[in-house]
Amino acid sequence: MVAEMKNVSKRYGRDYALKSVSLQLHKGKIYGLLGPNGSGKSTTLKLLAGLVEPQAGSVIYKDKKVNKRIAPKVAYLSELDIFYNAFNVEKMISFYATQFPDFSLERADELLTFMGLEKQKKLKHLSKGSRGRLKLVLALSREPELILLDEPFSGLDPMVRESIVKGLLSYLDFENQTVLIATHEVDEIESILDEAYVLADGKIIGHCEVEILREEQGLSVLEWLKKTTQS
Repeated sequence: MVAEMKNVSKRYGRDYALKSVSLQLHKGKIYGLLGPNGSGKSTTLKLLAGLVEPQAGSVIYKDKKVNKRIAPKVAYLSELDIFYNAFNVEKMISFYATQFPDFSLERADELLTFMGLEKQKKLKHLSKGSRGRLKLVLALSREPELILLDEPFSGLDPMVRESIVKGLLSYLDFENQTVLIATHEVDEIESILDEAYVLADGKIIGHCEVEILREEQGLSVLEWLKKTTQS
């Protein structure tokens, strides 16, 4: 097992973002963390990335308690767009390479080509969709065991999203990497998921293995999600 959350609760002020959440992430799988905006998806990823600490329960990465020192070992794509606008694409790539020892410049070049991004383009001149593609390049150019993607396709054109999802599989090492994708848009990622968790009001209300779901219940992940949230 790569990472685990055991009965984790996280509160901001008086309001709970998560209430006694437990989940497990195993090597070589792609997980979906599904649910509406405000359900606790972003907080879950931040806890796994060591960016925030829980009030109760434990967050474990490879048998050790998660803290801020885990950052170099986990690739985390935030839903926020935080770039140095004075940089061009190439300089942003170079900056990331200096920050993370597992950053692959060779993979970054391949991903830039795949994403259709020009190295000399200033970040302040990139469209929202292009900035989203650059965020994916930066996250996927690293080679950690755990990759956390928070709404990675937000702002992307539907046609672009479909091609990027299919292309993701080419840039992952399934022998060594685990991916958790937090999203409220299930259609785009359903085809690549191994397992899915559903969050609602800060609680896990459903978990499935996608292949078993299809074979034994004849349901798509989207159908299962609707059934789970309505029950």
